[in-house]
Amino acid sequence: MTHKFYGGPLSLYSGKARAYLDWKGVDYQEILSSTEVYKTIIVPKVGRPVIPVMETDEGETLQDTTLIIDHFEAKISGPSVYPDTPKQRLVALLMEVYGDEWLVIPAMHYRWNYNEEWVYGEFGAVAAPEASKEEQLAIGRERGQTFKGFCPILGINEQTIPGIEASYEALLADLDRHFSQYDYLLGSRPSIGDYGLIGPLYAHLYRDPASGEIMKRLAPKVAAWVERMVDVPQPLSGEFLPNDEVPETLIPVLERMMGEQMPFLQKTANMFASWADANSGEDIPRAVGMAEFHIEGVSGQRMAPPFSLWMLQRPLDFYRSLDAAAKASVDDLLGSVKGSAGFGEFKPGPRLLFEDFRLKLA
Repeated sequence: MTHKFYGGPLSLYSGKARAYLDWKGVDYQEILSSTEVYKTIIVPKVGRPVIPVMETDEGETLQDTTLIIDHFEAKISGPSVYPDTPKQRLVALLMEVYGDEWLVIPAMHYRWNYNEEWVYGEFGAVAAPEASKEEQLAIGRERGQTFKGFCPILGINEQTIPGIEASYEALLADLDRHFSQYDYLLGSRPSIGDYGLIGPLYAHLYRDPASGEIMKRLAPKVAAWVERMVDVPQPLSGEFLPNDEVPETLIPVLERMMGEQMPFLQKTANMFASWADANSGEDIPRAVGMAEFHIEGVSGQRMAPPFSLWMLQRPLDFYRSLDAAAKASVDDLLGSVKGSAGFGEFKPGPRLLFEDFRLKLA
């Protein structure tokens, strides 16, 4: 039985997993997540309407891109998307958290404030592939309202939009400089960090037409990287840079993460610790309230998601597992990244697991 991948072209996280599966050379069939597929396959298996979902050839169901990637990393030998060396591995893990959990903000802003009408048609085409264009548009408007409605709780509003756009355009400029010298973040092989970035930068910010025009105009090297990531030139190819080198061109990107995302994650961790103390034994919610964030001189409130803390555990666990020599090398790198003390001194709160398709307290 071939692996079955339930996803969709509009889906940020489907874009992340698909790019990895293609580079890893996984034999899979992608099945469009139509209304019928959600009703008869995804919700019965996972318990809620979410994509991507992978059904392996052994009948195991996987949900969440990180778990899908780690499953095939363990199953398929050959080059890995995880660097072996300490500085590169930490940077790759941090960039996965940044892409997965922070760049959803510009991804959702540009989708719903620049591409709304186009997106409705796309939603309808996925939900009802056999329907007419008019029917698809009507279905898409109904289905898309739920996703558009996430914008305010993600912190996207008139007050914050100028900061979101300034931050995104600065990120594009930094990445354009980097990708003018390197094919991927850490050399000629994609890392787990590249896969964190590709979800938002492909599925929303490249593929949506108005956003794609902005990327191609402002950052053509980023657009070329997106194309390499999603149209894999040669599976299982390339190398990470020698001697654990982290390019200087990534320092501004790391500083942006440390300045914007890390303080917000610390607030989220503090809120989650308080929630866990008061709600022993209860299911963990999607958010534990709204927390303040700052981006390019503006402030706002956005949902504080415990899932982001589970993702951050990965680089934190790696950093805290290092021996003295490796930690000294990593600390030397972090010392060159403004704001990185927020990571090195992070107070994580209760430990999280992701099991049976949901977060749990360890």
